[in-house]
Order: sequence, then structure tokens, then C-alpha cells
Amino acid sequence: MEENTNTPTNFIREFINEDLKQNKNDGKVHTRFPPEPNGYLHIGHAKSICLNFGIARDYQGLCNLRFDDTNPVKEDVEYVDSIIEDVKWLGFDWDDRMYYASGYFERLYDYAVQLIKDGNAYVDSSTAGEIKNQKGTPTEPGINSPYRNRSVDENLKLFTEMREGKHEDGALTLRAKIDMASPNMHMRDPLIYRIKKATHHNTGDKWCIYPMYDYAHPLSDWIEGITHSLCTLEFEVHRPLYDWFLKTLNLENLPRQIEFARLNLTYTVMSKRKLLELVMEKYVSGWDDPRMPTICGLRRRGYTPESIRNFADKVGVAKRDAMTDVALLEHSVREDLNKKAPRVMAVMNPVKVIITNYPEGQTEELTTINNPEDESMGSRNIPFSREIYIEQDDFQEVPHKKFHRLSPGNEVRLKSAYIIKCNEVIKNDAGEIVELHCTHDPETKSGSGSTRSVKGTIHWVSALHAVKAEIRLYDRLFTIEDPSSHEELDFKELLNPHSLDILSNCYIEPELAKAKIGDKFQFVRQGYFCVDPLSINDKLVFNRTVPLKDSWSKIEKK
Repeated sequence: MEENTNTPTNFIREFINEDLKQNKNDGKVHTRFPPEPNGYLHIGHAKSICLNFGIARDYQGLCNLRFDDTNPVKEDVEYVDSIIEDVKWLGFDWDDRMYYASGYFERLYDYAVQLIKDGNAYVDSSTAGEIKNQKGTPTEPGINSPYRNRSVDENLKLFTEMREGKHEDGALTLRAKIDMASPNMHMRDPLIYRIKKATHHNTGDKWCIYPMYDYAHPLSDWIEGITHSLCTLEFEVHRPLYDWFLKTLNLENLPRQIEFARLNLTYTVMSKRKLLELVMEKYVSGWDDPRMPTICGLRRRGYTPESIRNFADKVGVAKRDAMTDVALLEHSVREDLNKKAPRVMAVMNPVKVIITNYPEGQTEELTTINNPEDESMGSRNIPFSREIYIEQDDFQEVPHKKFHRLSPGNEVRLKSAYIIKCNEVIKNDAGEIVELHCTHDPETKSGSGSTRSVKGTIHWVSALHAVKAEIRLYDRLFTIEDPSSHEELDFKELLNPHSLDILSNCYIEPELAKAKIGDKFQFVRQGYFCVDPLSINDKLVFNRTVPLKDSWSKIEKK
């Protein structure tokens, strides 16, 4: 088996190539994505998904989906279902290879019994606090538990009683017997099993003891025939323990653990605990809130699976932790939607324009292209009438020097329509602009062959035909690049108060009334938007996926 030669290399692929040259694992490559079903997946998990499934794809190998469900207290079938949906949405498939660590509980128990019989594990009656004190410090060795030298028979008896539910939570644990003086704290007689009398989402009440991740992980990999176990960097210090369990049990054809740096994204938190806090305390509307870095949140915001996969490729894999600019993620979705999204017109903050020399009651159909990046998307007709809406920001009563849009006595082109000139500004008693009276040049109809040009072009919608919509302007959730760096502050104090601005008096092209949930568009001169699931019946809600350009770089320099 050989890697696709068109794929950029990295240190993980170099390790795999080395194994293939030595014909290790009979030339096979088999990876896995092993999420814990204790929360929704986020963009960091997406990177790992793309890496594991991408490696398998490029080496014509296999990738499993395996749920690391070893802690029933925090896990739920809701999370299982969401993970399955997210991985599929990203475009990956595991065929019939979806597994659960809980499906191996009997075998894991048998391996634990074998460790006891071989003198490599013991049942400890120490409390959690006592075990913590026994561990020592990174600079001082630990001390042996007073129960470390229990006989094999006593350990087997107690471990059986643990399984039978004869002891309460925390009363006993099973620990590996390794080296309490090891410089690696994870090798100082780590826990293998603990008692948890809780109902498991997959096994019900069959078990009341559950294996620790560091024990279940390597053995689950081995049971499934995983050849390369790709983990994030924090598991590097766990690798000696990963190898110890496999070698101590005298297993063959061992998987190779390789660590890579996890994804850290600016203006974002990736901690499941912090994300759960945002959800539970209602700082966001749920796990799928479009401001969340969750895959379901990005999906609802309008991100495409292709854009996330492209982002993962651009980020690549590294051996050291670093911060990735969220602008790269935003660029990836712009790059993808630029090719796919139809260009449409929507007015978010409307002001009415009356074209006084256009016949009352007349409507005409004008033609505009759907996407200049893809001619195959064709064109559509848009209605034009005497009264239209334009953006308030596209008019200035006293224009500054570089303002090339509409102002008194000035001309501007209406996209795909005519050149108009502002003749009169109508205000209410409060001095607010309520209408602009303009005239159009009928010889300048778009596509008519007119050579007359003006500097500015603005978008518009026909007031007679426009459809009302709600537009939600989502932005970055935090105000600083690294919200986790200010330990003296509650991270929630750094939330961006304008991460969501709702505009309820917006007007869109009538064609958009046919839009379906999830449909994506470029609102001309505004950004990329998609139809939100909140859209029901006659209420259309559009989420801003991303602006046309990154405006934050300018804001931060002020």
C-alpha cells in the first residue's frame, strides 16, 4: 500500500511511510476517531476527523468510528447521535465499523484479571485523597500503597466483588503495578478500574465498574486492529503507559501512537467544560448556536463540509501547540461559497427611494447573473418598479471626499438596472430621512449597450415586490484573541456583546421567498448568508455566515 503522491507530507505520514517500508502491519493502515460522547463535537474535533479519515483514505486503508464511552456519569445517547451526524456531514463514512469501548467491557475485564494473575495489578483500598498523596510530585517519587502487595487471590476476590457491586463508589480501585518512583507521573501505579454505580447509555446496569481511558484506549485500539493511533499532544506523556499495557499483556502487532498538536483558534474556546457552561447558563441558545465552534453550530451558520475540510488541510499537523487565526477558517468558507453561492440582493437597513420619472404602476423584469464565478449557474429576472429600497449607508447627505455612492445631486448605478440621480431628500419632523426622490436615466438600462458610467454601484430591491426577512448578524464570540489566557477573569466576561445583532426590518428579493432551510447565498456587498431552521411559514430568517471581508484586522488597529 502506498500513499497518494499528490498529498503533502507531514511527520505523521513520514512515520506511516517508514512503517510501510518495513512492512509493519502487513502493509496496512488502519486509524480510528475515538470521541467521548459527553458533548458535541467542535472544530478541533473536525481537524482530528479529517486527519484520521484522510490518512485512511490516502493510504487506501480503513478508519473506524469508536465511542470512548467509559464514563456513564457524563455520557448520553444525545451526544452519540450528534457525533454520528457530524462525522457523516463532514463527508466521511466508516461503513460497518462503528464501535463502542463499552462493547469490549467483557474483554477488558478479562485482560484486567490477567494483569492481576501476572502480578501486574492490585486492588487498592486507599481513598482518592490518599492515592493523590501517594503519587508524589514531578520532582519527588511517590510512595507505595499499603495494599500494593496484596496476594493474587485476594486481589482476584476483591476485583470480583467490585464487579458484583458489593462495594460502594470510591471504596476500591484497581491499579496497575508499575513504578511509584517513575519520573513519568502517569506510570506511578495508575488506576485501571473504578466503581461507578451509574446507568450506562449502552450497557444499562450490567456494569458497576468502568475502565479508565488510559487502559481502555490502547486495548480498544488493539482489539480493532488499529495500526496508527493518532492522538493530540497532551497524550504524549501517556504513550509509555499505552505501550506498557499492550506489552505487559504479551499482545502482538501493536498499534503505534503518534501525537499531534490540537487546534487552538483565536476568539474561541475549545474546552468542553466551558462550552457546556455557555449552553447551560444560556449565554448561547444551545450547542448549535451559530456563534459556537461546534460542528452543528458551524453547519447552522452556513459553513460547508468542504470549507471545513479545506481548513483542516491548510492548518495541517504540527508537533507543537500554536494559535490558528480564525480568519483562516473564515477565509476557507468564503473561498468555497464564492464558487457556489448565488448572488442576490438584500437591504438590511432600508431607506425608500422614489424614482419620480418612472411611470407609476409600471413593473419590468431585469436580468442579473447568479454567480460570475460560475456561468453554468445562469441568470434570473428581478422586478423593478418606481419605488425601491436601498441601504441607508449608501446615502450621505453631506458626502465625504471618497464617498462614491448616492448623495444630493450625485449619480449612482443600481446594480443590473439604471443610473439614478438624487434630487430631493424628504425628512420627518424629527429630521430623519424617510425618502429620497430620484430620477433615472432610461438610456442606461443594464445590458442596453450604454457606455455612460458612474463611479458607484449599489444594490436595491423593489419595494412593491420585496419580501420581509429577519437577518441575524453573527460575529466572533469573544473580544480578545485568547479568551483562556486571562486566568484572573471569568472567560464569560470577555464575551462579545455584538456577537449577535438582529435586524428585523430587512427586505430581500422576492425570489428568496422560495429558499429552503440551509440554502446559501451571497448578499451582494454584504456577505454570505444561509436560511436558518428558525424560518417557519412566512418568517424567513437568514444567518450571516461570514462578511465579505475580514473587518476585525482594521478594528484591532484603531
